[in-house]
Amino acid sequence: MAPLEGRLVISLEQAVAAPLCTLRLADAGARVIKIERPGGETARHYDAAVQGTSAHFTWLNRGKESAVLDLRTDDDAKLLARMLARADILVSNLAPGALSHLGFDDARLSREYPRLIVTSIVGYGQDTAYAGMKAYDLLVQAESGVSAVTGTPDTPSKVGVSVADIATGSNAYAAILEALIEREQTGRGKHIEMPMFDVMADWMAVPLLHHEQGGIETGRHGLAHAVIYPYGPFDCADGTILIAVQTAAEWQSLCRDALHRPDLADHPDFATNPLRVVHREALDREISPAFAAMTCHEAAERCAAARIAWSRQTAVSELGSHPALRRLDVRLDTGATVSVPRPAGQASATGDTAKPLPRLGEHTDAIRAEFSQRYET
Repeated sequence: MAPLEGRLVISLEQAVAAPLCTLRLADAGARVIKIERPGGETARHYDAAVQGTSAHFTWLNRGKESAVLDLRTDDDAKLLARMLARADILVSNLAPGALSHLGFDDARLSREYPRLIVTSIVGYGQDTAYAGMKAYDLLVQAESGVSAVTGTPDTPSKVGVSVADIATGSNAYAAILEALIEREQTGRGKHIEMPMFDVMADWMAVPLLHHEQGGIETGRHGLAHAVIYPYGPFDCADGTILIAVQTAAEWQSLCRDALHRPDLADHPDFATNPLRVVHREALDREISPAFAAMTCHEAAERCAAARIAWSRQTAVSELGSHPALRRLDVRLDTGATVSVPRPAGQASATGDTAKPLPRLGEHTDAIRAEFSQRYET
Protein backbone atom coordinates (compact mmCIF):
# COMPACT_ATOMS: atom_id res chain seq x y z
CA MET A 1 0.00 0.00 0.00
CA ALA A 2 1.34 3.41 -0.97
CA PRO A 3 1.84 5.78 1.99
CA LEU A 4 -0.72 8.38 0.86
CA GLU A 5 -3.27 5.99 -0.59
CA GLY A 6 -6.79 7.16 0.25
CA ARG A 7 -5.83 10.84 0.46
CA LEU A 8 -7.63 13.22 -1.89
CA VAL A 9 -5.80 16.24 -3.28
CA ILE A 10 -7.53 19.04 -5.18
CA SER A 11 -5.10 21.24 -7.08
CA LEU A 12 -5.61 24.57 -8.82
CA GLU A 13 -2.22 24.44 -10.44
CA GLN A 14 -0.19 25.61 -13.37
CA ALA A 15 3.39 25.65 -14.65
CA VAL A 16 5.93 23.98 -12.31
CA ALA A 17 5.88 24.67 -8.54
CA ALA A 18 2.42 23.36 -7.61
CA PRO A 19 2.43 20.57 -10.24
CA LEU A 20 5.75 19.31 -8.84
CA CYS A 21 4.31 19.30 -5.32
CA THR A 22 1.21 17.34 -6.38
CA LEU A 23 3.32 15.01 -8.54
CA ARG A 24 5.15 13.94 -5.40
CA LEU A 25 1.81 13.45 -3.65
CA ALA A 26 0.51 11.38 -6.57
CA ASP A 27 3.66 9.27 -6.70
CA ALA A 28 3.16 8.58 -2.98
CA GLY A 29 -0.31 7.20 -3.69
CA ALA A 30 -2.62 10.20 -3.25
CA ARG A 31 -5.46 10.79 -5.68
CA VAL A 32 -4.79 14.15 -7.34
CA ILE A 33 -7.56 15.98 -9.19
CA LYS A 34 -6.05 18.71 -11.31
CA ILE A 35 -8.54 21.48 -12.02
CA GLU A 36 -7.78 23.22 -15.31
CA ARG A 37 -9.32 26.21 -16.98
CA PRO A 38 -10.91 25.79 -20.42
CA GLY A 39 -8.01 25.50 -22.84
CA GLY A 40 -5.74 23.87 -20.29
CA GLU A 41 -3.09 25.01 -17.85
CA THR A 42 0.01 26.95 -18.88
CA ALA A 43 2.49 24.09 -19.10
CA ARG A 44 0.41 22.16 -21.64
CA HIS A 45 1.37 24.81 -24.18
CA TYR A 46 5.06 25.42 -23.52
CA ASP A 47 6.18 23.21 -26.40
CA ALA A 48 5.36 19.97 -28.21
CA ALA A 49 8.75 18.29 -27.78
CA VAL A 50 7.52 14.91 -26.48
CA GLN A 51 5.66 13.48 -29.45
CA GLY A 52 3.34 16.46 -29.47
CA THR A 53 3.17 16.90 -25.70
CA SER A 54 4.96 19.56 -23.66
CA ALA A 55 8.13 18.35 -21.94
CA HIS A 56 7.19 20.15 -18.73
CA PHE A 57 3.70 18.65 -18.74
CA THR A 58 5.10 15.18 -19.40
CA TRP A 59 7.49 15.52 -16.47
CA LEU A 60 5.04 16.87 -13.90
CA ASN A 61 1.59 15.38 -14.43
CA ARG A 62 1.69 11.59 -14.50
CA GLY A 63 -0.95 9.81 -12.47
CA LYS A 64 -3.27 12.80 -12.08
CA GLU A 65 -6.87 13.35 -13.13
CA SER A 66 -7.85 16.39 -15.20
CA ALA A 67 -11.15 18.22 -14.78
CA VAL A 68 -11.92 21.35 -16.79
CA LEU A 69 -13.99 23.73 -14.67
CA ASP A 70 -14.88 27.39 -14.91
CA LEU A 71 -14.84 28.40 -11.27
CA ARG A 72 -16.27 31.82 -12.10
CA THR A 73 -19.61 30.11 -12.69
CA ASP A 74 -21.90 29.34 -9.79
CA ASP A 75 -22.31 25.66 -10.69
CA ASP A 76 -18.58 24.92 -10.88
CA ALA A 77 -17.84 26.92 -7.73
CA LYS A 78 -20.41 24.79 -5.91
CA LEU A 79 -18.85 21.67 -7.40
CA LEU A 80 -15.45 22.72 -6.04
CA ALA A 81 -17.02 23.30 -2.62
CA ARG A 82 -18.38 19.74 -2.60
CA MET A 83 -14.99 18.39 -3.68
CA LEU A 84 -13.25 20.25 -0.87
CA ALA A 85 -15.69 18.79 1.64
CA ARG A 86 -14.17 15.36 0.92
CA ALA A 87 -10.60 16.47 0.26
CA ASP A 88 -7.58 16.20 2.52
CA ILE A 89 -5.38 18.72 0.73
CA LEU A 90 -5.90 21.80 -1.45
CA VAL A 91 -2.91 23.08 -3.41
CA SER A 92 -2.95 26.33 -5.36
CA ASN A 93 -0.42 28.49 -7.17
CA LEU A 94 -2.85 30.92 -8.73
CA ALA A 95 -2.15 34.65 -8.59
CA PRO A 96 -2.31 36.21 -5.10
CA GLY A 97 -5.93 36.75 -4.09
CA ALA A 98 -7.36 34.56 -6.86
CA LEU A 99 -8.91 32.02 -4.49
CA SER A 100 -10.56 34.80 -2.49
CA HIS A 101 -11.95 36.34 -5.66
CA LEU A 102 -13.49 32.95 -6.47
CA GLY A 103 -15.18 32.93 -3.07
CA PHE A 104 -12.75 30.63 -1.24
CA ASP A 105 -10.97 32.97 1.14
CA ASP A 106 -9.03 31.69 4.14
CA ALA A 107 -11.86 32.40 6.57
CA ARG A 108 -14.33 30.33 4.58
CA LEU A 109 -11.89 27.47 4.05
CA SER A 110 -11.14 27.33 7.79
CA ARG A 111 -14.80 27.53 8.77
CA GLU A 112 -16.26 25.04 6.31
CA TYR A 113 -13.33 22.60 5.96
CA PRO A 114 -11.52 22.46 9.31
CA ARG A 115 -9.58 19.28 8.43
CA LEU A 116 -8.41 20.59 5.05
CA ILE A 117 -4.70 21.28 4.56
CA VAL A 118 -4.58 24.38 2.37
CA THR A 119 -1.27 25.09 0.64
CA SER A 120 -0.88 28.39 -1.22
CA ILE A 121 2.26 28.75 -3.33
CA VAL A 122 2.94 32.45 -3.86
CA GLY A 123 5.81 34.59 -5.04
CA TYR A 124 6.31 36.60 -1.86
CA GLY A 125 5.07 36.57 1.72
CA GLN A 126 1.57 37.98 1.87
CA ASP A 127 2.49 40.16 4.85
CA THR A 128 5.25 41.95 2.89
CA ALA A 129 5.26 44.92 0.52
CA TYR A 130 5.78 42.46 -2.37
CA ALA A 131 2.58 40.53 -1.64
CA GLY A 132 0.89 41.35 -4.94
CA MET A 133 3.93 40.92 -7.17
CA LYS A 134 3.76 38.38 -9.97
CA ALA A 135 6.54 35.85 -9.65
CA TYR A 136 8.16 33.51 -12.14
CA ASP A 137 11.25 31.38 -11.70
CA LEU A 138 13.69 33.73 -13.43
CA LEU A 139 12.35 36.77 -11.59
CA VAL A 140 12.65 35.12 -8.18
CA GLN A 141 16.17 33.88 -8.93
CA ALA A 142 17.12 37.47 -9.71
CA GLU A 143 15.18 39.10 -6.86
CA SER A 144 16.54 36.73 -4.20
CA GLY A 145 20.18 37.18 -5.24
CA VAL A 146 20.65 33.68 -6.64
CA SER A 147 21.63 35.07 -10.03
CA ALA A 148 24.10 37.43 -8.34
CA VAL A 149 26.23 34.46 -7.26
CA THR A 150 25.66 32.39 -10.40
CA GLY A 151 27.53 32.71 -13.69
CA THR A 152 30.90 34.14 -14.65
CA PRO A 153 32.69 37.15 -13.15
CA ASP A 154 31.32 39.27 -16.00
CA THR A 155 27.83 37.81 -16.36
CA PRO A 156 25.18 37.08 -13.74
CA SER A 157 23.13 34.07 -14.83
CA LYS A 158 20.04 32.12 -13.96
CA VAL A 159 20.41 28.45 -13.11
CA GLY A 160 19.66 26.43 -16.24
CA VAL A 161 16.67 24.63 -14.72
CA SER A 162 13.76 26.10 -12.77
CA VAL A 163 15.34 25.90 -9.33
CA ALA A 164 12.98 28.40 -7.66
CA ASP A 165 9.93 26.48 -8.84
CA ILE A 166 11.43 23.07 -8.10
CA ALA A 167 12.63 24.01 -4.62
CA THR A 168 9.31 25.63 -3.77
CA GLY A 169 7.32 22.60 -4.91
CA SER A 170 9.58 20.32 -2.90
CA ASN A 171 9.25 22.49 0.21
CA ALA A 172 5.48 22.54 -0.20
CA TYR A 173 5.41 18.74 -0.42
CA ALA A 174 7.44 18.45 2.78
CA ALA A 175 5.22 20.98 4.58
CA ILE A 176 2.09 19.06 3.55
CA LEU A 177 3.50 15.81 4.91
CA GLU A 178 4.26 17.56 8.21
CA ALA A 179 0.71 18.95 8.27
CA LEU A 180 -0.75 15.49 7.71
CA ILE A 181 1.20 14.19 10.71
CA GLU A 182 0.07 17.19 12.77
CA ARG A 183 -3.55 16.57 11.78
CA GLU A 184 -3.29 13.04 13.12
CA GLN A 185 -2.51 14.59 16.49
CA THR A 186 -4.88 17.58 16.49
CA GLY A 187 -7.68 16.57 14.13
CA ARG A 188 -7.37 19.92 12.38
CA GLY A 189 -6.01 21.01 9.05
CA LYS A 190 -3.63 23.87 8.44
CA HIS A 191 -3.05 26.82 6.12
CA ILE A 192 0.44 26.81 4.61
CA GLU A 193 1.86 29.80 2.76
CA MET A 194 4.86 28.85 0.62
CA PRO A 195 6.55 31.90 -0.95
CA MET A 196 9.09 31.22 -3.68
CA PHE A 197 11.20 34.15 -2.48
CA ASP A 198 11.46 32.69 1.05
CA VAL A 199 12.62 29.37 -0.37
CA MET A 200 15.36 30.99 -2.44
CA ALA A 201 16.37 33.40 0.35
CA ASP A 202 16.89 30.35 2.57
CA TRP A 203 19.18 28.91 -0.09
CA MET A 204 21.11 32.20 -0.04
CA ALA A 205 21.85 31.97 3.69
CA VAL A 206 25.60 31.33 3.30
CA PRO A 207 26.33 34.24 0.91
CA LEU A 208 24.18 36.49 3.12
CA LEU A 209 25.98 35.42 6.30
CA HIS A 210 29.33 35.93 4.60
CA HIS A 211 28.27 39.45 3.63
CA GLU A 212 26.60 40.52 6.87
CA GLN A 213 28.88 38.80 9.38
CA GLY A 214 32.20 38.55 7.58
CA GLY A 215 32.18 41.44 5.13
CA ILE A 216 32.79 38.94 2.32
CA GLU A 217 31.17 39.47 -1.05
CA THR A 218 30.46 36.14 -2.76
CA GLY A 219 31.76 36.26 -6.31
CA ARG A 220 30.76 34.39 -9.43
CA HIS A 221 33.22 31.69 -10.46
CA GLY A 222 31.42 29.69 -13.13
CA LEU A 223 31.78 26.01 -12.30
CA ALA A 224 34.21 26.70 -9.46
CA HIS A 225 33.19 27.10 -5.82
CA ALA A 226 33.12 30.60 -4.35
CA VAL A 227 34.54 29.73 -0.92
CA ILE A 228 36.27 26.34 -1.29
CA TYR A 229 39.38 25.72 -3.41
CA PRO A 230 40.38 23.67 -5.34
CA TYR A 231 36.77 22.82 -6.12
CA GLY A 232 35.86 23.03 -9.79
CA PRO A 233 37.03 22.35 -13.35
CA PHE A 234 40.56 21.78 -14.64
CA ASP A 235 41.52 21.31 -18.27
CA CYS A 236 43.25 18.08 -19.17
CA ALA A 237 44.94 17.16 -22.43
CA ASP A 238 41.70 15.87 -23.95
CA GLY A 239 38.90 17.48 -21.96
CA THR A 240 37.88 18.77 -18.56
CA ILE A 241 37.69 17.12 -15.15
CA LEU A 242 36.08 18.54 -12.03
CA ILE A 243 37.49 17.89 -8.58
CA ALA A 244 36.35 18.73 -5.05
CA VAL A 245 38.75 19.09 -2.11
CA GLN A 246 37.09 19.85 1.23
CA THR A 247 39.37 18.64 4.01
CA ALA A 248 42.99 19.12 5.01
CA ALA A 249 43.63 15.42 4.45
CA GLU A 250 42.21 15.62 0.93
CA TRP A 251 44.42 18.61 0.15
CA GLN A 252 47.49 16.67 1.26
CA SER A 253 46.43 13.65 -0.77
CA LEU A 254 45.75 15.71 -3.88
CA CYS A 255 49.21 17.29 -3.79
CA ARG A 256 51.22 14.22 -2.88
CA ASP A 257 49.36 11.36 -4.57
CA ALA A 258 47.33 12.81 -7.44
CA LEU A 259 49.41 15.74 -8.69
CA HIS A 260 52.83 14.50 -7.51
CA ARG A 261 53.51 17.97 -6.10
CA PRO A 262 54.33 17.39 -2.43
CA ASP A 263 55.90 20.85 -2.31
CA LEU A 264 52.42 22.39 -2.50
CA ALA A 265 50.99 20.41 0.41
CA ASP A 266 52.54 22.53 3.15
CA HIS A 267 53.18 25.71 1.21
CA PRO A 268 52.41 28.60 3.58
CA ASP A 269 50.12 30.31 1.05
CA PHE A 270 48.04 27.17 0.53
CA ALA A 271 48.02 25.45 3.93
CA THR A 272 44.33 26.11 4.73
CA ASN A 273 41.21 26.49 2.64
CA PRO A 274 40.78 30.23 3.44
CA LEU A 275 44.38 30.79 2.29
CA ARG A 276 43.82 28.76 -0.87
CA VAL A 277 40.76 30.86 -1.66
CA VAL A 278 42.69 34.10 -1.17
CA HIS A 279 45.55 32.81 -3.33
CA ARG A 280 43.42 30.85 -5.80
CA GLU A 281 45.00 32.47 -8.87
CA ALA A 282 48.51 31.64 -7.74
CA LEU A 283 47.48 28.12 -6.81
CA ASP A 284 45.73 27.71 -10.12
CA ARG A 285 48.99 28.48 -11.90
CA GLU A 286 50.61 25.63 -9.98
CA ILE A 287 47.84 23.05 -10.36
CA SER A 288 46.69 23.64 -13.93
CA PRO A 289 49.90 22.47 -15.67
CA ALA A 290 49.75 19.18 -13.77
CA PHE A 291 46.25 18.47 -15.03
CA ALA A 292 47.08 19.70 -18.53
CA ALA A 293 49.81 17.05 -18.78
CA MET A 294 47.27 14.24 -18.17
CA THR A 295 44.32 12.88 -20.09
CA CYS A 296 40.97 12.96 -18.35
CA HIS A 297 41.22 9.21 -17.82
CA GLU A 298 44.64 9.50 -16.22
CA ALA A 299 43.51 12.38 -13.98
CA ALA A 300 40.42 10.44 -12.91
CA GLU A 301 42.49 7.35 -12.08
CA ARG A 302 44.93 9.38 -10.00
CA CYS A 303 42.14 11.21 -8.17
CA ALA A 304 40.30 7.96 -7.47
CA ALA A 305 43.47 6.35 -6.13
CA ALA A 306 44.06 9.37 -3.91
CA ARG A 307 40.41 9.30 -2.75
CA ILE A 308 39.70 12.71 -4.27
CA ALA A 309 36.14 13.31 -5.45
CA TRP A 310 35.96 13.95 -9.18
CA SER A 311 33.48 14.08 -12.02
CA ARG A 312 33.30 14.80 -15.70
CA GLN A 313 31.19 17.48 -17.38
CA THR A 314 28.15 15.63 -18.77
CA ALA A 315 26.33 17.10 -21.76
CA VAL A 316 22.54 16.81 -21.91
CA SER A 317 23.04 14.54 -24.91
CA GLU A 318 25.04 12.19 -22.69
CA LEU A 319 22.73 12.18 -19.67
CA GLY A 320 20.29 9.71 -21.22
CA SER A 321 22.99 7.00 -21.34
CA HIS A 322 24.59 7.83 -17.99
CA PRO A 323 25.22 4.62 -16.03
CA ALA A 324 23.76 6.14 -12.85
CA LEU A 325 20.51 7.31 -14.46
CA ARG A 326 17.37 5.50 -13.24
CA ARG A 327 14.14 5.87 -15.15
CA LEU A 328 10.42 5.33 -14.98
CA ASP A 329 7.85 5.21 -17.75
CA VAL A 330 5.07 7.68 -18.48
CA ARG A 331 2.23 6.92 -20.90
CA LEU A 332 1.22 9.71 -23.26
CA ASP A 333 -2.38 10.21 -24.30
CA THR A 334 -1.46 8.69 -27.68
CA GLY A 335 -0.72 5.42 -25.90
CA ALA A 336 3.03 5.77 -26.52
CA THR A 337 5.39 5.43 -23.58
CA VAL A 338 8.35 7.66 -22.78
CA SER A 339 10.75 7.50 -19.88
CA VAL A 340 11.73 10.25 -17.45
CA PRO A 341 14.27 10.32 -14.61
CA ARG A 342 13.00 8.45 -11.58
CA PRO A 343 12.48 10.68 -8.53
CA ALA A 344 15.06 10.18 -5.82
CA GLY A 345 13.89 8.02 -2.92
CA GLN A 346 11.05 6.42 -4.87
CA ALA A 347 12.55 3.13 -5.87
CA SER A 348 9.23 1.29 -5.99
CA ALA A 349 6.49 3.77 -5.07
CA THR A 350 5.60 4.37 -8.70
CA GLY A 351 5.20 0.68 -9.47
CA ASP A 352 6.09 -1.16 -12.64
CA THR A 353 3.20 0.12 -14.77
CA ALA A 354 3.65 3.36 -16.68
CA LYS A 355 1.56 6.12 -15.14
CA PRO A 356 -0.58 7.99 -17.69
CA LEU A 357 -0.76 11.69 -18.41
CA PRO A 358 -4.32 13.02 -18.32
CA ARG A 359 -5.87 14.38 -21.48
CA LEU A 360 -7.29 17.84 -20.98
CA GLY A 361 -10.62 17.38 -19.22
CA GLU A 362 -10.42 13.60 -19.47
CA HIS A 363 -12.06 13.08 -16.07
CA THR A 364 -14.44 16.04 -16.02
CA ASP A 365 -17.67 14.12 -16.54
CA ALA A 366 -16.76 11.38 -14.08
CA ILE A 367 -15.81 13.93 -11.43
CA ARG A 368 -19.01 15.90 -11.95
CA ALA A 369 -20.98 12.71 -11.43
CA GLU A 370 -18.95 11.61 -8.42
CA PHE A 371 -19.32 14.92 -6.61
CA SER A 372 -22.84 15.70 -7.75
CA GLN A 373 -25.30 17.08 -5.19
CA ARG A 374 -27.24 13.86 -4.90
CA TYR A 375 -24.29 12.11 -3.24
CA GLU A 376 -24.07 14.73 -0.51
CA THR A 377 -25.39 13.71 2.92
